[in-house]
Amino acid sequence: QYGELSHGGGKYPMFSVRSRAWDASKPYVLITGGVHGYETSGVQGALEFVATKAASYAGAFNLLVLPCVSPWGYETVQRWNAQAVDPNRSFNPEGEVVPGRSFNPEAATEESAAVLALLKSLGVAQWTCHVDLHETTDTDETEFRPAKAARDGEVSPPRDEIPDGFYLVADSTNPQAAWQAAIIEAVRAVTHIAPADAGGKIIGEEVIQEGVIGIPPPSALGLCAGVTNAPYATTTEVYPDSPSATPEQCNAAQVAAVCAALDFL
Repeated sequence: QYGELSHGGGKYPMFSVRSRAWDASKPYVLITGGVHGYETSGVQGALEFVATKAASYAGAFNLLVLPCVSPWGYETVQRWNAQAVDPNRSFNPEGEVVPGRSFNPEAATEESAAVLALLKSLGVAQWTCHVDLHETTDTDETEFRPAKAARDGEVSPPRDEIPDGFYLVADSTNPQAAWQAAIIEAVRAVTHIAPADAGGKIIGEEVIQEGVIGIPPPSALGLCAGVTNAPYATTTEVYPDSPSATPEQCNAAQVAAVCAALDFL
């Protein structure tokens, strides 16, 4: 246990799973899930990886898995935390806010502070890989974007088209195209890959290769994917509302993504 939320009377501890016998000669890998608690396959996919696959990679990597960064959000099926702050915008509260941009940093949260404190305590000078497990859901557009606009006293923006399928979110300044492509190919065997919309975009962002969008450096945006200095970092996005995907497929897609990320390395 690396933390506990101050509200809830002890109901919301935060746990990590770490491979035994860390060795400085092996690459350090971080896997995070449940930063948005309501994105179920991020949590369950991380736990499934731990239960079924992690042992086979522990000999080659120093693994750290945080399966449920936002336990209150998971239990209450919420994107935000209990203070109505998006945990996945809270990892760099000093980041630059750009008006009109869909990705902007927000205030620090207990969830992000606990993760940052844990990583600092481990003293890892150089991470190699970070895979942050997420979903893109219909409620992103129907519920949470309008709620964010109301919270911030803004006009709710036009709805983006929700992509039907799996995609990745890459740092456009460090895209690691071959690595991202290897993940996409592995996931393709489990579920379908999201196509670009008519404008060549996914959720309003440029598609830089099949199934991959590019955004500014996640660290500048306060995103969890930018919490380490890993050269190989990505965010997965599963579409659980697809009529073509079951919950089991969504979980399996997350596991396949993590395994492919490690196999490439």
